[in-house]
Amino acid sequence: MSDQVKEITPEELEKKLEAGEPVQVIDVREVDEWNAGHIKQAKLIPLGFLPHRVDELDKSTPVVMVCRSGARSHRATEYLQEMGFDVANMVGGMLAWPGEKEES
Repeated sequence: MSDQVKEITPEELEKKLEAGEPVQVIDVREVDEWNAGHIKQAKLIPLGFLPHRVDELDKSTPVVMVCRSGARSHRATEYLQEMGFDVANMVGGMLAWPGEKEES
């Protein structure tokens, strides 16, 4: 397994979302973390469920993985990369997210 995963900064992701670029934002945190605040356009798929829900993702659209600090999403990024997705890890996670957060 390689450690070479694509990375995206929170600022870069925010610009893409603001520009309406097609991107799938997948949050791999747990439900309670998600409820406390998440990126509005994100979809929650906790890391442990990712292998069972990978078919919910569109291979033709870039994917950005998000977690609290960037560690879990790094693992998720490696996993999806091996499956042939165009995927990047949001560096710094939600701790570094500069944009608005939506609460559930």
